[in-house]
Amino acid sequence: MSDSTNQKLVVAISSRALFDLEDSHRVFEKEGVDAYCRYQIEHENEVLDTGVAFPLVQKLLRLNRLDHERDRVEVILISRNSADTGLRIFNSIQHYDLHISRAAFTGGISPYRYVRPFNAHLFLSADPLDVRSALDAGFAAATILPSNVGMNESDELRIAFDGDAVLFADEAERVFKNGGLDAFTASEVAAAKKPLPGGPFKGVLGALHRIQSEFPSDNAPIRTALFTARSAPAHERVIRTLRAWEIRIDEAVFLGGMDKGEFLRTFGADIFFDDQRDHCDSARQHVPTGHVPHGVTNE
Repeated sequence: MSDSTNQKLVVAISSRALFDLEDSHRVFEKEGVDAYCRYQIEHENEVLDTGVAFPLVQKLLRLNRLDHERDRVEVILISRNSADTGLRIFNSIQHYDLHISRAAFTGGISPYRYVRPFNAHLFLSADPLDVRSALDAGFAAATILPSNVGMNESDELRIAFDGDAVLFADEAERVFKNGGLDAFTASEVAAAKKPLPGGPFKGVLGALHRIQSEFPSDNAPIRTALFTARSAPAHERVIRTLRAWEIRIDEAVFLGGMDKGEFLRTFGADIFFDDQRDHCDSARQHVPTGHVPHGVTNE
């Protein structure tokens, strides 16, 4: 069978990010694997409630309905469940009419190893250890944090990113940590015309850009945004970096250290990715949020 996943945006997602599995996860933590397996089998005909990343997945898959020429996105399930206990998950996928056909069930061990052979651009999970393992292996990955915010009702898919240690490498963040704001500002002004190295999510932004490029700029189904703690004069290097990459970003907000939450709510992000946990804890009160445990802040 031929495969064209390398031509799509491919997102690998864990079952706990896609569905609300907290009840069964508590059984696992309190009573162990055997009790968990019995619980899932006994409840396999009960549809799972949706999880934090479910609306994002719906919008991603909706991009495939824009025309009948080809699929632009594929979502793949990779899960610590066994195939036996995973039947409830596939039953729920069918109930919600999600077009997810590929999956890996790893029977209790970390599933991140399957990110590479599935050619996934992004791995979303509720397990921080799996996410860190994926990042260490060179993949874009984020821990989906608990959040009770509702779905953004816009038809657009809106994805927001932090800059340093997410879209860009963490070299500037290391200068800030070691030398403070003055040293950071001086370094960024001196290097203003030198593009920043790419961070773990550069490829994700590039894949989104390729989809956007198929549509008129004023009628694209995806809108991207950068929300960064940077401010002038450290903004110039960011702008020149994106220009050098030839990657479009629709909105850029330079906050100069202000809290990001209200700005993200205003943008209407379907997901926001940030490397700093305190920023994520603020953001998840407003929008679905993925923590990217990468870079000097997470060492």
